[in-house]
This record gives sequence, structure tokens and C-alpha cells, in this order.
Amino acid sequence: MSYPFELGGETLWDAGYHSGQLYASLARGAAEFLELPSGLTPNRQGGCDVEPAEFQTFVEGLYGLYSSTRNDLLHGLAHGLLVTSLVLLERAGGAITLKAEHEEAFREEKAALARSMG
Repeated sequence: MSYPFELGGETLWDAGYHSGQLYASLARGAAEFLELPSGLTPNRQGGCDVEPAEFQTFVEGLYGLYSSTRNDLLHGLAHGLLVTSLVLLERAGGAITLKAEHEEAFREEKAALARSMG
């Protein structure tokens, strides 16, 4: 069983059921914390539709939180959600500007994670 993330009928990520549910739940919680819409809407197919502009704003907000602190705990909590969101955003045709000190590490992590996201 899967949990697809779709944009206009195209599957951006056909997540495993539990992985997809957990990601969507974490994104909802982070969006609430950031006081932004997540850009992810549950659909009838048992997954989520991605609204690109809202999702980009959400990922920008998540990265803003991540990059504005040196708190290791906050970095750890946000990191996995952020990297997954960056991969999904790229698949939706979007991108955000990363600070120079994060570019290489996130590029490598996104590439590795994207392979496991199918």
C-alpha cells in the first residue's frame, strides 16, 4: 500500500503508506508551528495533492527556521523533514535559495534521499 504525493495527476513521490503518513503529519505540525499552510492536501486516492506555491512557501519557512538558529536540537528536529521537503519541492518544479554554507551538504543529502524516494 502506498501514499502518493501528486501534482496535476502526476505522482511526485509514491511513498510507502507509513512513510507518507508520517511525512504528511510532520509537515502539518511544522506548518502549524510556522503559521503557514503546508501546501499538502489529503486526496481521495489516500495520499496528498501538492499545491506548488503554498508548498514552496512552507519549505522556505521551514528552511528559514532551520537556518536562523544554531540550536542543535532544533536542527535535528527539522532536518529530515526539510531534506524530504526539498526533494519533493524539486520534483514539483520549485526550488529555494540555500545559504552558501548549506548548499553542498543539502545537495548531497537530497541526492541520496531522492534515490530512496523512487
